[in-house]
Amino acid sequence: MGYILHIETSTKVCSVALSKDGICMQLKEINEDGYVHGEKLTLFIQEIIITEGIDLVSLDAVSVASGPGSYTGLRIGVSTAKGLCYALGIPLISIDSLVCLQQIAQQKYPNQSVLAMIDARRMEVFSTLFDGQGNIIKQLSADVLTDDSYAEHEPFVVVVDGAAKMKDIWGNRTITIDALLLSSALGQVQMAFHKYQNQEFEDVAYFEPFYLKDFVTGVSTKKSLTNS
Repeated sequence: MGYILHIETSTKVCSVALSKDGICMQLKEINEDGYVHGEKLTLFIQEIIITEGIDLVSLDAVSVASGPGSYTGLRIGVSTAKGLCYALGIPLISIDSLVCLQQIAQQKYPNQSVLAMIDARRMEVFSTLFDGQGNIIKQLSADVLTDDSYAEHEPFVVVVDGAAKMKDIWGNRTITIDALLLSSALGQVQMAFHKYQNQEFEDVAYFEPFYLKDFVTGVSTKKSLTNS
C-alpha cells in the first residue's frame, strides 16, 4: 500500500489531500465565493505531489467526492479523478460527500448526532443525519427547510455550508450550528484507505457523480421559509 490522492469538490471548497497508508501527508484547499475548482484543482494536485517529493506514477489510487453537491464542482472533480485513473492505470474510489463531512465532524463532536448538510439554493439542502456512532438515522434526502425540520431528532449538530442559513430560524432549538466546519478531502482519508484494502473500486469508464437534484421528497406540509 502506498499513496492515495483525495479530491473534494462538492461545495465551494476546492480541496485536495494526499495520504500514505491511511495517514494524511499533504492537504491543500481553498474556500472562496464562486466556484474556483476549474482553475485551482489541477494546480493543487501538482503542488501537493511536488511538496511530497513524489511523481504521479507513485499514486496507487484516487478517491473523489461522489455527491451530492454542486453539479459543476462534482463534474470537475470526477472528470479529473477519472482522467488520472485512466492515465495511470489505477483504481477509482468514491466517497459520499455527506459521509465525508460526518467523518470530519465526529472528530470535533464525538458521540453527538450530526446533521451533515450541503446548501443547494434558497432554503433547499442535501442532508443526512448520523447518530453519535456514525450510523445513519435519516437517509440522504433533498429537503426544503422549515423552522421545525428534523425536530424529532434533536439534539444534534449541523455542519457545512448549509448551516449558515439556520442561525436565525433555528436559534431557539437544541441544535449546535457549526457553519465553519466545511467540506474537506481530509474526511476521505480513512474511508478511502478502508475501501482500497477491500478493493471497493468504481468502474472508471461508467462512474458518474450522484447529483440528487429532486426537491420533492422530504418537503414539509408546513409553510416553508424563503429568503424573500
